[in-house]
Amino acid sequence: MASSLPPSPITDPSYQRHRHWMSYALELAEAAAGQGDIPVGAVVVGPEDRLLAAAGNRREQDQDPTAHAEVLALRQASQRLGTWRLTQCTLYVTLEPCAMCAGAMLLSRLGLLVYGADDRKAGAVGSAINLPASPCSYHHLPILAGILAVPCQQQLQQWFQRRREQGHIPPI
Repeated sequence: MASSLPPSPITDPSYQRHRHWMSYALELAEAAAGQGDIPVGAVVVGPEDRLLAAAGNRREQDQDPTAHAEVLALRQASQRLGTWRLTQCTLYVTLEPCAMCAGAMLLSRLGLLVYGADDRKAGAVGSAINLPASPCSYHHLPILAGILAVPCQQQLQQWFQRRREQGHIPPI
């Protein structure tokens, strides 16, 4: 007798694919941390699961307030595809996007956003505010949250803790 239960999340191929790309985003985040930037990594994957772009935060390296991993990855993907419309693409990012990054995703008509850790202070896709659900948003952005959330959150917490211990950030 065949089971009518859906596959477990752990054996579901799409879940495994999301974990794979989020793991890569975590590596990019670690590289950004090594350069003095907040550890956030982003990957854009196109049709047929093809890597189009990969970036870590570069605000400190570039002295550019817009050099968030998500914006850099969206720019790379658009240049590679030769179009600003990313309707067939998925963006993987280790931290819930801020308002600037969420706005860029909406303007690019991104096909799917997958992120790891919630950002209760500045998250703009549900935690602090929800730009995709706003009346000013005319693009419906599908969102999948919580992929590898624990390692994403731990990476950020450990980085901020080290920065506090080094005196770069005042204690909370």
